[in-house]
Amino acid sequence: MLIRATRNCPWNRCLFCPVYKGRKFELRPVSDIVKDIEAAKAISDGIKETAWRMGHGNRVREVAAMFHNQAEFGQCTGHVALWLSAGGRSAFLQDSNTLVMRTPELTQVITVLRETFPGLGRVTTYGRSHTAARKSLTELKELRNAGLDRVHIGLETGYDPLLAYMEKGCTARDHIDGGKKVKEAGISLCEYVMPGLGGRTMSKEHARETARVLNEINPDYIRLRSLHVSPAMTLWTRLQDRDFELQTEDEVVKEIAVFIDNLEVTSHLKSDHTLNLLMEVQGKMPEDKDKCLSIIDQYLALPHEERLNFRFGRRAGYYGTLADLADNHTHEKIREAIKRLKAGDDNVEEALFRLKSTFI
Repeated sequence: MLIRATRNCPWNRCLFCPVYKGRKFELRPVSDIVKDIEAAKAISDGIKETAWRMGHGNRVREVAAMFHNQAEFGQCTGHVALWLSAGGRSAFLQDSNTLVMRTPELTQVITVLRETFPGLGRVTTYGRSHTAARKSLTELKELRNAGLDRVHIGLETGYDPLLAYMEKGCTARDHIDGGKKVKEAGISLCEYVMPGLGGRTMSKEHARETARVLNEINPDYIRLRSLHVSPAMTLWTRLQDRDFELQTEDEVVKEIAVFIDNLEVTSHLKSDHTLNLLMEVQGKMPEDKDKCLSIIDQYLALPHEERLNFRFGRRAGYYGTLADLADNHTHEKIREAIKRLKAGDDNVEEALFRLKSTFI
């Protein structure tokens, strides 16, 4: 369930981010947020009552799915229905940096949310490293005691020159201080890393320094979100001006190998975003480090045409893992599609770029 505690992003300058551009950041009054929570509760109760009236009893998820699929019920009802149909166990405080709220006010919001929905298993939010670093440990513990379970932070990179280039608005030291403080407060921490962000010129430093910073933080989760540049991003202009040069997908895979090889954490590494090429490169560190590196080696050892076949199949939605290459029918279908592209005026790499653009 999404509860909008703040609107948009208080920083909103990162070159790689297309979200919230041109929108003013706003801190919402606590009273308005509470009204939203109460409205969600009323909708939730209404759907549950309808389930009983229809003779479905406790089969709320099925009835909620029916509500979600009916546009006439409205966006808010549809959202709560979707939440209930998925189990109704977690809530997320929006938008991009809810930690920027005054601690007493955010504590009040979390408390009301927990009291209104006592069955919640997890309450999470986004936060910036810089904001977390500025919060006192006492404040973060107050948020934890109120019921905040996890904070998601966009680390992106631990390399200071790249952080400055991308106008991230924080330093590696901020990342370390903020992350460690969140962990010390007893809040689960998820850090997001962006493979490819260093481009051709800063790739190795990006991989190694990001691993170094994460080694100091040792977050609970590390999530990979590979870079893709679109015209909606400020970075697009630098790409067109050739001030920034994208890596090939194979080069990004090699960068991820350097990153993983340098990791010394006890974190869960997740590759759960469709922009990542090798979704199966994930696991518990350090136990699954060799497995992850082996998958990368397996991909890089493929002949060029096989790597191209896999890339095209992944971006077109036919392949999920490397093992899918063994599907002869699908493999041949993709091979023929690539052959037709090469025979025509279209460029295979441009076609792949367009496919990736549909994911963001």
